[in-house]
Amino acid sequence: MFIRGKDLIKLAAIAVVTCCAVFVCTLFLNYMQDLADVGGEIASEAGRILYEAQMSMGKVTCAVTGGCLVLTSAVLLAFYVKNYVDAHGRELGVLKALGMSEWRIAAAFWVFGLSVLAGCLLGFVLAFAYMPRFYAVQNADGLFPDMAVRLHPGLIWWEILLPSLCFAGLAVFCAARKLRRPALELLRGKQEISFRPAASGDLPFLKDLRRQTLRRKKVLAFLVTFSAFCFSAMTQMSLSMFDLASATFAWMILAIGLILAFVTLMLSLSSVVRANAGTIAMMRAFGYPDSACSSAVLGGYRPLSWIGFAVGTIYQYGLLKLVMTFVFAGVEGMPAYSFNFWALALSLVLFAAVYELILYRFSQKLNALPLRAVMI
Repeated sequence: MFIRGKDLIKLAAIAVVTCCAVFVCTLFLNYMQDLADVGGEIASEAGRILYEAQMSMGKVTCAVTGGCLVLTSAVLLAFYVKNYVDAHGRELGVLKALGMSEWRIAAAFWVFGLSVLAGCLLGFVLAFAYMPRFYAVQNADGLFPDMAVRLHPGLIWWEILLPSLCFAGLAVFCAARKLRRPALELLRGKQEISFRPAASGDLPFLKDLRRQTLRRKKVLAFLVTFSAFCFSAMTQMSLSMFDLASATFAWMILAIGLILAFVTLMLSLSSVVRANAGTIAMMRAFGYPDSACSSAVLGGYRPLSWIGFAVGTIYQYGLLKLVMTFVFAGVEGMPAYSFNFWALALSLVLFAAVYELILYRFSQKLNALPLRAVMI
């Protein structure tokens, strides 16, 4: 079995997510270790309070950001492994028919962990490139002794090597589970096309198709919801950071949030179009208008996106309220935090415009699928 370069390129979304996770965690973990080394030299009361607050903030940020992005990376990896097994079922079925065991075939999927390795390396390098600026922002009031940026070798293991090994093992495990199917089933392949001829006013069919599209691709539904969650939470949080922290923090959060939101949304909608190409082409051949085809496939994801946006709004408010109430409660000069309705309104308008524009673009792509190309 050969896993070609173009198959690994498709894993770029995993590299992006892991890059963001490692970038944030490396910044805070390295800073926390250097800050702990000079903690005994901090004599002022204000400095001690800020020291405790920043240490707590670092732990919360690493736990929340790292945990969320690691879970997302795991879901993406399992999704890619499933897609590869489905797309190359005949090749894998031949190998099973020749007597190769499931685990022996699955062992080749360790290369999927290379996407995690690439993302971790990039995030680690970018974090150290940005770290002098990060240290300066954290000590903007001059309450701590000057700290030089130092490389802590243990982070290389925890931030690069261990995640790559774990995700390589996860790819092998997921592949072995997918390969439990009989060799004959892999050789035949599976074509998931739900279709019946159109009839006048056949609205139940369109509703059923929309429902089945969501049920068959639960991972894609999760990714669409997650992309809206990232957009909502990160944009609103970044706008609040201009008042609560600094412009540097605000732009960093905004950049990470937008990258995650657009990468996951483009990945999920592209997969939806590919998975339903045959169904849509047949519907158009039987006279369904383009608007009905697009609504049946893509329209079902619109409520999920608004749910994700609402959850992101609640999440960012709860997180900031928790941090400002318990972490920075004793820090002098910190402004009081309340819900930012202006940030919500701006984020809501931007999200509606961008999301509908992307849906329109993918609707055009979906409606342009020719029946002849799908049948071939």
